[in-house]
Amino acid sequence: MKLYHLSHIDLDGYGCQLITKEYFKDTNFYNSNYGNEITQKIEQILSDIEKDNKDKVTILITDLNLTLQQAKMLDEKVKNSQKDIELLLLDHHKTGRECAQKFEWYYLDEKRCATKITYDYFSKKFYPNDKLKKFSDVTNAIDIWLSNDKYFELGKVCLKLVSDAKEVNRVMFPRENNEYIFSMLENSYEYYDKAAANIALDNALHKLKKKFFKGFSKDDTLDNLVSKYMVELLTKKKDEMSINYKGAKGILTYAITNVSVIGNDFLVKNPDFDFFMNINARRNISLRGNGKVDVSIIANEIGEGGGHANASGGIIKSFKDSFLYENIKKQVEDAIYKATEQRT
Repeated sequence: MKLYHLSHIDLDGYGCQLITKEYFKDTNFYNSNYGNEITQKIEQILSDIEKDNKDKVTILITDLNLTLQQAKMLDEKVKNSQKDIELLLLDHHKTGRECAQKFEWYYLDEKRCATKITYDYFSKKFYPNDKLKKFSDVTNAIDIWLSNDKYFELGKVCLKLVSDAKEVNRVMFPRENNEYIFSMLENSYEYYDKAAANIALDNALHKLKKKFFKGFSKDDTLDNLVSKYMVELLTKKKDEMSINYKGAKGILTYAITNVSVIGNDFLVKNPDFDFFMNINARRNISLRGNGKVDVSIIANEIGEGGGHANASGGIIKSFKDSFLYENIKKQVEDAIYKATEQRT
């Protein structure tokens, strides 16, 4: 059976997915913060299921409490689907009580974190796993704030491990983002039984990051390793991520870190592109060029900014943050069109 698993974007959320990764070999992972992003991700899952050739699937939602409206929408669409869809939600937030009372597929337990609920549920259904059990205990200690628990301090480091793992953007590259975080968490297991485990793991976080990115390149600084990895991903998707400014060809990225290094490395590897643009949730744009086009002019025209010919920035005031890259790209293309059309 294929699993479609939607979960939160913190340690507990990714922890739930680390559990199901062990028990399901055919899984699509999705991650969401609260609000309208949940609705969009549910709609994406339902659309992906309809395109899939499998008639029997499971939708699992963990560490996210749905609003009553979201739960009703999901319940209705699952019932009306031509596919055989099993629906299960495992959560621990008390704000989900109303939904839990109304829908039998909505399981709520306020005494355990979602990772522990998920482990307990599937280990009973399939088989126990000592490493995952300990991981769920570590996550539980920090997520429901058991400050006297023996794993509490270790849990704090694991929490930081996930919150600081921002090198692979989850909007542009959701699958690779999951692989990165899973790798970091799985490689953290070896520190659980060390003396002063929390300190040992904290000291090793940089090493664990390099271990992941070195798998795709020879050893280098972390910034350079990340850049090489990201440039490879961007190069594979460069056609669908390309934008145009008065005949100049650029690539649009969203909320990446270290724009200078990644932008310049991308342009060196892809001489068919003339500029590199990144936009973030605060509407700020950063541009890098390779001498073919003056990016300060682009920044000035579409972002009321400026700077240097090969490095500039600005802000697109009309931009509204989105959870889908396609929506982000359309807004930027509309801003370019509006700015250039007004000046022709």
